[in-house]
Amino acid sequence: MIKSDKLIQINEADNVAVAMVPIAKGETVSLGSYTVTAREDIDKGHKIAFRDIPQGENIIKYGFPIGHAKEPIQAGDYIHTHNIKTNLEGKLEYSYNPNLSEEKTRQEATFMGFVRKNGDVGIRNEIWIVNTVGCVNKTSEVLAKEATEKYKGRVDGVYSFVHPFGCSQMGDDQVMTQKVLADMVRHPNAGGVLVLGLGCENNNIPEFKKFLGEYDENRVRFLSTQDVDDELEAAMDLIDELVGYAETFKRQPVPASKLIVGLKCGGSDAFSGITANPLLGEFSDTLISHGGTTILTEVPEMFGAETILMNRCLDEEVFDKTVHLINDFKEYYIRHNQVVYENPSPGNKKGGISTLEEKSLGCTQKGGTGNVVDVLQYGDHASKPGLNLLQGPGNDIVAVTALMAAGAHMVLFTTGRGTPLGAPVPTVKVSTNSDLATRKSNWIDFNAGQLLEGKDMPHVRDEFFGFVLEVASGKETRNEVNGYREISIFKDGVTL
Repeated sequence: MIKSDKLIQINEADNVAVAMVPIAKGETVSLGSYTVTAREDIDKGHKIAFRDIPQGENIIKYGFPIGHAKEPIQAGDYIHTHNIKTNLEGKLEYSYNPNLSEEKTRQEATFMGFVRKNGDVGIRNEIWIVNTVGCVNKTSEVLAKEATEKYKGRVDGVYSFVHPFGCSQMGDDQVMTQKVLADMVRHPNAGGVLVLGLGCENNNIPEFKKFLGEYDENRVRFLSTQDVDDELEAAMDLIDELVGYAETFKRQPVPASKLIVGLKCGGSDAFSGITANPLLGEFSDTLISHGGTTILTEVPEMFGAETILMNRCLDEEVFDKTVHLINDFKEYYIRHNQVVYENPSPGNKKGGISTLEEKSLGCTQKGGTGNVVDVLQYGDHASKPGLNLLQGPGNDIVAVTALMAAGAHMVLFTTGRGTPLGAPVPTVKVSTNSDLATRKSNWIDFNAGQLLEGKDMPHVRDEFFGFVLEVASGKETRNEVNGYREISIFKDGVTL
């Protein structure tokens, strides 16, 4: 990376630079051996050409093409959607060209967690109310509010997670709901779970239990509200028992190898791929060196950078699963008459991202350099230490729900524009720039923007790794303080 006070060249092969500050038309700026005069106003985070680029030639950022020039581009030109076009199209044929990283020396950090009866580890000791159907949403909210006050200090809170599903569902649509809700019931951040149903729904409690498998009867209780006279009183009695059981668990030292962390981004800007996403990549590599597990999702935001991940697959079986992961999601787009390689969202464009390749090359950096050890279908649980890929869309609430369902104890969520979103598990918001961290301190947990201000990556990585271990040991994230916890279930899935 080459930096000046106003520009960054991310990779020495790049023919564009990113503006660190707004650059006015006619202003002369320098980067390394290049000096150019801006031919247009260029906003912070947007791209400037520092040499001539002929029409049709690739525009390079991160060392890879992010599209090609639609017209001749001169040094000093502003590069964005008006003069760059994606190189991507339809489904592709892929070949496995392994580019595997060497295993790093095993390290042995610890955090203070809760070891459950079955050996699973949680980083919170909460009571969760999991609804089988949306008809009991308000009942569960009333219960959570009352129980949180009643049992304050005895557990880490009582939470309900509302959703509109479970009634009149059938086939794969219902199965997807049942898989995700069952994953919630099994999640070790909950010291106790009340499964709350109505009684007449398709996803009634007896049907739901078929997806749950074996469970600890002291930890999981069930209530069909149609079967009792006073559902609030009956539910509070069960919650009282669950709180008593959860209190038997105390924090104790746990090796970092037990930690499962989801990787997510949303509201990205041009600095996402320069600061926060590479920081998560460094974190992922570090946690994996401790024997831990990371999970990368948002499959459409792998389009254009998928071959980088494919070549890091541990073997051909994982490679084949990754090919299916990518192409099946492309089929999902085609089935709904959507352009597979649609440009990024309006917010992404405003932040300086021009093509899907550019967004994907920035996004996939969250996965670091580790080998891909497994590919998970939506609703599957991560079981192999290392970097896992998870089937899921870019939609923020759906994606963080999928990460939780896959077993993530927490989600690391990078953002350049900001979002208050919270998953059922602690959701660490990492800002790409210091301005956002200052303006939205009520949303942001950690500022990766300091990487633009003189701090080097090893220093910030170590600081961030320590911060994550503090969160795993009980430090509250902003979404927890704010009470922002939501779920949403993907309702038009694809199969691997």
